[in-house]
Amino acid sequence: MSSNYEISALPAEAGREPAHLDEKKDDLEADVVVTQPDNAAYTDAVEIAAKGDLAVTEGDLAAAEERLNTMSIDRCVAIMRQVRDLHTHDQNFPTSALEKITRFLDDPEILANQEKHQDLITEMKIEALLVTENSPYAEVRAVVDNWDDVTMPVLTIRVWVIGVLFSAAGAFVNQLFSIRQPLVYITANVAQLLAYPAGKGMAAILPDARFNLFGKQHSLNPGPFNKKEHMLITIMATVAFNTPYTGYTVLTQALPMYFNQPYAYNFGFQILSTLGTNFVGYGLAGLCRRFLVFPSFCVWPTSLVTVALNKAFHTETNEPVRGPFNRMYSWSREKFFLIAFATMFVYWFFPGFIFQALSQFNWISWIAPDNVTLNNIVGGVNGLGVNPWPTFDFNMLTAQGWVPLVIPTFTILNMFAGMVVSFFMIIGWYWNNTWNTAYLPINSNDVFDNTGNTYNVTAILDSEGKFDNDLYQNYSEAYMASGNLVIYFWFFAIYAATISYAFLYHRHDIALGFKGLYRSVKKRVSKTESDDDLAEDVHFQLMKSYNEVPEWWYLLVLAIAAVLGMVGVGVYPTYTSPAVVIFGIIMAVIFVIPVGLITSVTGIQVTMNVLAETIGGTIANGNAVEMMYFKMYGYISVAQAIYFSNDLKLAHYTKIPPKYTFACQMIATFVSSVVCTAIFNFQMGFKDVCTPDAAFGFSCPGNRTFFTAAVFWGTLSPKRLFGPEGRYNALLIGFPVGLLLPFAMLGLQKLFPRSAWIRQMHPVMFCAGALLWSPYNFAYFWPVVPLTWFSWIYIKRRYLAFWAKYNYVLAAAWMAGIAVSAIVIFFALEIPGVSIDWWGNNVSYLGCEGSACTRLPIPDIGYFGPEPGTNSFN
Repeated sequence: MSSNYEISALPAEAGREPAHLDEKKDDLEADVVVTQPDNAAYTDAVEIAAKGDLAVTEGDLAAAEERLNTMSIDRCVAIMRQVRDLHTHDQNFPTSALEKITRFLDDPEILANQEKHQDLITEMKIEALLVTENSPYAEVRAVVDNWDDVTMPVLTIRVWVIGVLFSAAGAFVNQLFSIRQPLVYITANVAQLLAYPAGKGMAAILPDARFNLFGKQHSLNPGPFNKKEHMLITIMATVAFNTPYTGYTVLTQALPMYFNQPYAYNFGFQILSTLGTNFVGYGLAGLCRRFLVFPSFCVWPTSLVTVALNKAFHTETNEPVRGPFNRMYSWSREKFFLIAFATMFVYWFFPGFIFQALSQFNWISWIAPDNVTLNNIVGGVNGLGVNPWPTFDFNMLTAQGWVPLVIPTFTILNMFAGMVVSFFMIIGWYWNNTWNTAYLPINSNDVFDNTGNTYNVTAILDSEGKFDNDLYQNYSEAYMASGNLVIYFWFFAIYAATISYAFLYHRHDIALGFKGLYRSVKKRVSKTESDDDLAEDVHFQLMKSYNEVPEWWYLLVLAIAAVLGMVGVGVYPTYTSPAVVIFGIIMAVIFVIPVGLITSVTGIQVTMNVLAETIGGTIANGNAVEMMYFKMYGYISVAQAIYFSNDLKLAHYTKIPPKYTFACQMIATFVSSVVCTAIFNFQMGFKDVCTPDAAFGFSCPGNRTFFTAAVFWGTLSPKRLFGPEGRYNALLIGFPVGLLLPFAMLGLQKLFPRSAWIRQMHPVMFCAGALLWSPYNFAYFWPVVPLTWFSWIYIKRRYLAFWAKYNYVLAAAWMAGIAVSAIVIFFALEIPGVSIDWWGNNVSYLGCEGSACTRLPIPDIGYFGPEPGTNSFN
C-alpha cells in the first residue's frame, strides 16, 4: 500500500491551530444550524458532504473550506487514482468512500458533464484534501493534529527528570511484583496520568534559570508544560515499564527448583542478556520505520488512545458537539476524562474486591455447578464461556492485551468469526475423545500426564537436568486439552497466513520500503526532497522539519545488542552456541515487517512464541537452555520491535523530533534494564522465592510456566509431539490451511468486488480469533462485539464529532481508572490482609468452575493411553 499523493501547502501555520467554528455540526445527517461566515462554496460543501454521507466532522470541513477552490479537477483525479490503489484492500478505509471514488474514476460521463455531477466532484475534492492535508481516517483526524509548532520546547529538564524517575520507579515496581500471584502491574497510562500534574508542578515551581550545555542554551523552566514534553515522558514510561524477558530466563536458570545453574547469579551475565534482548528489538524497530511508521495506512489503532489522553490535557479549545438524544455536549476532553476516570476508579472496587462475581459473571453455572456438560460449555473459568452477558468488568475484556473501543470493527468481527469456528473444533474433538482429550479439562493451557494430573517435567530429567528416556518411558507421554490443541492448529495457520497475506497485499509496500531504505543509506535525502515511495500524509510532511535519525544509528544498536547477547551466551557455561542469537534474530527479521504491518492496521499483534518454541526446540536437540535463547531472540525481538514501532508512531503523530525520541527511548530502556536486572538479582535472595511458601505471594507462576515450556519444547522436543510419529502431527495441517486462506480471500474479492462484507475479511485476524482460548474463552471476548458495534457503528455513524471527541478519551479513562484502583486495592487492602469472604466473592468458583471437570473419568487401571514401562511412548 504505497502512495504518491501530491502534498500541497498545510492548512495552518506552524505553531497555530486552525481556526475553529463557533459551533460544530457533529452529525452530518442531522439538521444542525452552523455559525459560519457567509461563504457559498463552504455552504455547498457542507450540504454535499451531508448528502453524500462523508465520514467528516464540521471541523474537517472547516479545514478544507479555504482549500476547496484550489483543488483542480485534474489534480483531484490523480490523487483519487492513488487513493484507490492504496486503499482498495485497506479495511480501515470506508467502503462507501471507495465505491464513490471508483464511480468517479471509471464513469466517463462524470468528467464529461461536470455540472450535472457537481455534488460527487465536490465530495471527491473534499476527500482529496482530507487525505493530503490531514488523514484518510476519521479516527486519526479525531485525535491527531495536522499542524505543528516547531518552536515548542521538547527535550527539557522536566522531561529528563520526570521521565527518568518514572522509568526507574515503574521498572522497579513492575519487576518486583512480576513474580507475585496475583500480578501487580503499573501501565504506562498511569505514568501518563501522573506526568501531567508533575510537569505542571515543575512549571509552577522551578525558576527560569538559564545555562549553556553542549553549545546550546537551556532553561530549568522554559514555559508551560506542553503536549510534546508530556508525550515524550509517556514514551519513556512505555518502554521502561515493559519488564525484560530475562526476568523469566535468569530466574529459571538460577534457582534450584528449576535448572540450578550457578553462573546465572552473576550480574554480568544478567545485564548482558538483558541489554541484548531489549536493544535488539529497538534496532529492528528503527530500521523498519519506512515500513511501519511513516506510511499513513499504518494507523496503529492502540496508539490513538495515548494521543487522545494527551490531547485531553492540552487542548485549549472546547466546541460543543451533538450526541445521543440529540443534545449538545460541552464537556471538555479533560473534564470528561476526569469524570470517567473517577467513576471507573470507584466502580472497579466492586468487581475487583467487594463483589467479584461481577467480573466472572458465570450465572448459568450457578444453576447446576456440578453439571459437567453444562459447565464445559458455559463455564467462564474452566469452560468455553458461552454466556449472553458474562461480565460487568471492563478489565476482563482487556485480558488479551488490547483495549475495547479502540480496535476497529473489522478486526473484532473477523476475530469473532474465527472464534466461532474454533469453538466447534474444540467441541468436536472433545466429545469424540480425539487424542484422549475427554479425560482432560476441555479448555486448559496446562500439559497433562496419563493420569490427568499436571505433567511433572522434572520426572523425565536426570541429575544433570537432561532428558532421560528410561524415566520418560516409565512415567507418561505429554497430553494437551482440546482447547489447547485447537490453539496450536491455528498458531501454525496464523504464521503461514501472515507470510502469504503480506505477500499478496503488502509486497509492493515492502518493496518500496526497501527501495527507500536503500536510498536513505546510499545518500541522505534532503528535507525538501519528495520521497514519492512513501505514503506521505501531512504528518510525514510535518516531520520533515526535523532531522531524521540515520539508519546506521539503529543498525549500530542492533549490532551492539547482538554482540552483547552472544557474549552473554558464549562467555558463561550455558552449553549453547552464540550462533543461536543470530538464528533468533534472523527469524525476527523475517517476521517483523509482516507482523508489524498487520499490527499497525488491525491493532492486534501476531505473537511468535509458538513458532520460536517449535523451531528452537527442533534445533536445540534436547538442550532446553538453547531453546530458551532462541525463543528469547526470535520471539521477544519481534515483540519488542512492535512495541518500539508503536512508540515511534506516537512520536510521529505528536511531531516530536526523531533524535529526541531516539535519545529518550535509549535512556529509558537502559535505565529499565539496569533497574530490572538489579531487582531480579535481589529477588533470587528472597526466602522460599518461587515456592508456595514464599512471602507476599512471590510464588513465580510465570516462571513455573516458562520452565515447563522450556523443558517441554527444549528437552522433550517438538519432534515427539509433531514429528512424523508424533501424536499431534495432524495439527501441522494448520500451515497449509493458513497459507491458503489469504489466497481464498483474494479470490472471493475478485469474484465479488462490490461486496462490502468480503472486503472487510481479514484472514490473519480470523486466525487470531481462533487463538482466544486456553485459558481464555467466549466470556473474555463476546462482550467486545456489541460494545464495538455500539461505539464504532451506532455512535460513530450518527454522531461522528461526539465519537471523535470522547471515544478514545473514554477508553483511556477507564483503563487508567482500573489501573489506579487495582494499585490502591493491592497496597491498601490486600497486603494488610483485608478480604471479604461472602457469596458474591465465592459463587463464581463453585463446582466445576472451582475444579475443572472432565467428560470421561480416568479408567480403573489408573491411566489412559499406552501402558507405561513398555517402551511404547514416542
